Amino acid sequence: MRMIFGLVLVVGLALAGFAVYMAQGFISQTQAELAIERAASAKAGPLVEVFVVNKPLNYGDPLTREDVQKAYWPQNTMPETAFLEEAVLFPEGAKPRFVLRQMEKFEPVLAVKVTEPGADAGLTSRLEKGKRAFAIRVDVASGVSGFLQPGDSVDIYWTGQTTNVDGELTRLIESTIKLIAVDQIADDDRSGSAVIAGTVTVEASPEQVARLAQAQATGRLALSLVGAGDESVSGLVEVDSRGLLGITEQETVQVEQAKVCSIKTRKGAEVVDMPIPCTN
Repeated sequence: MRMIFGLVLVVGLALAGFAVYMAQGFISQTQAELAIERAASAKAGPLVEVFVVNKPLNYGDPLTREDVQKAYWPQNTMPETAFLEEAVLFPEGAKPRFVLRQMEKFEPVLAVKVTEPGADAGLTSRLEKGKRAFAIRVDVASGVSGFLQPGDSVDIYWTGQTTNVDGELTRLIESTIKLIAVDQIADDDRSGSAVIAGTVTVEASPEQVARLAQAQATGRLALSLVGAGDESVSGLVEVDSRGLLGITEQETVQVEQAKVCSIKTRKGAEVVDMPIPCTN
């Protein structure tokens, strides 16, 4: 009996030791995971609740309360124009907002991607203060083969005839002008194959609008696409027909010919012209 009791005691102590070992391992693993989580939380900083969309939204879609939900976002990486309060995103009694740029599911709602309450998702909501919208006629050649999209920047060249210039003159008249619409499309998130546009709408100051209107009335306009992030400013750029072909004006030099005097004599039926010194 004593032997059985001793054996049970030994087995019990072994099981207890094994349980303590397993508990220590679990506690150590849990503490390590908690330490990693605390480090990640400290690195991310405090979290704040922001409004995000709960489904994909496209340009022109109305934004309703059913389209958004709250989500936690790190405060140190939160965009400045994110909406934190429902009263700001959906003012009481105000008309709905509309989407200006495509948004994917769980993307934060930013003020730059939606209109003001009640504002249309048209061009007026996309114009900066003091700027105007001006339409320019284009074709496959002048419109960069249909690769222009809203949001792109272009240089504008004028070609026409002017005084004191033989043939036609081409000059850069506006540099880095922003496109806000192509034909009737103002969505800068559109994708797909190139579309040959008939008109493009640019954002310009009133003075630039006057220059573009005069240029379009007196000649032809062509657009040149500016690379993304290119902030260089071009100076005076112009080419005329002579400069294009490398033609230079030749100075005309008049050479005075020496005066020749002669006397004609007849010898039978033959007339002979004999040179003689000129007397005056």
